[in-house]
Amino acid sequence: MTRIAEFQLSEDELKGIVSFALAEAQRLGASAAEATATLDSGLDLTVRMGDVETLQRSRDRGLGITVYFGQSKGSASTADLDRTAVAESVAAACTIAKFTAADQYAGLADPALLATDFPDLDMWHPWELQVEEAIELARNCEDAARAVDPRIENSDGATVSSFAGMRVYGNTNDFLAAQRGTQHSISCAVLGKQGDEMQRDYWYSAARRADLLEAAGDVGRRAGERTVQRLGSRRLGTRKCPVLFAPEIAKSLYGHFLGAIRGTSQYREASFLLGAAGEQVFPEWLSIEERPRLPGGPGSSAFDDEGVATQDRHLVEAGELKSYILGSYSARRLGLQTTGNAGGVRNVRVTAGGESPDAPLKALCTGLLVTELMGQGVNGVTGDYSRGAAGFWIENGEVQFPVEEITIAGNLRRMYENIVTVGDDVDQRGNLQVGSTLIAEMTIAGE
Repeated sequence: MTRIAEFQLSEDELKGIVSFALAEAQRLGASAAEATATLDSGLDLTVRMGDVETLQRSRDRGLGITVYFGQSKGSASTADLDRTAVAESVAAACTIAKFTAADQYAGLADPALLATDFPDLDMWHPWELQVEEAIELARNCEDAARAVDPRIENSDGATVSSFAGMRVYGNTNDFLAAQRGTQHSISCAVLGKQGDEMQRDYWYSAARRADLLEAAGDVGRRAGERTVQRLGSRRLGTRKCPVLFAPEIAKSLYGHFLGAIRGTSQYREASFLLGAAGEQVFPEWLSIEERPRLPGGPGSSAFDDEGVATQDRHLVEAGELKSYILGSYSARRLGLQTTGNAGGVRNVRVTAGGESPDAPLKALCTGLLVTELMGQGVNGVTGDYSRGAAGFWIENGEVQFPVEEITIAGNLRRMYENIVTVGDDVDQRGNLQVGSTLIAEMTIAGE
């Protein structure tokens, strides 16, 4: 079994701790229980202006236990995995449950839905990263950024990080399984100055395998180029025009959609897509898939946080919302069945017929390309959308000049309906993957 050396605990030993916690809960009279134990280790190093600014090694462990006495629920946690501490946490959870009102929707997931097969999802790729090597990578990254242009006078630093973790989940329906994974990244942010104007931008690379990361110098150069491109920014006059969201920014558009179809938003009646299952939300040529068992995927898992088997599915097919994002509790509140999404979605991708990477920019012709968003002006109940933005003004499909200090506004429901095209320039660095997205019209508030 894989051993995370910093903790000297194997997968079997971690499973033993979870099994002990569940047995202890039953001994104390709980009718059901579930527990999750985790081990995490990581290295995070930042170099700024050539000097090591921060160096952090993390070693975290923990166990969370939830017990049920009928449909009264209690939870407790501990960072000490010694059996005495675990037993005390179980006892505390049982005490809490005895003072908690019964909730008819509370309880473990349906045993018939629990995962029974656990394929290798290619998630475990430890990086034997030494501190000296991390320092060299970070310096190379920052040096490459600063070398792009003499106007880059300052830096927020370059960071190299590596993370490895293991999680074991078990419940009293005889489910016990482990999942392990790694995540590595290189990032850089620098500042450019032109006269009295200063601009900042960044770039990063992230992957489960260190050999799939972009070269440190390439990450730095991209950060430097993005920063220089923003120098000379102007404001726009107030107008209505098409708006193109760059891939890394378009993620937030679809993130609002995912939030609106979560079970909690639905049963609380706090969603601009309330009861919208079966309705046309996007254009017919657009679909959104979830592929939780994708080998090497950023969010891959054979089971959710309740042990329910995950499976590929369409959240949106031909523009139509097919189902919500549900765990067992929210599913019961809605009279539905869990979709295996306790803990969230996993490997979501927007597909739109394979437009070429530059198709959205050509389709934009004249309008705004957004590369940065600021503020939190999104109402999840009404769908009203208003956020500060920066980017570039486009004419005839070509960048004319950088833009800043503007606000873009619209309504998410109408914005989704008015998506013109989605590019094949997919940002694959996260759990939600999408290409640049063009909205037919939004309001820009400027001068």
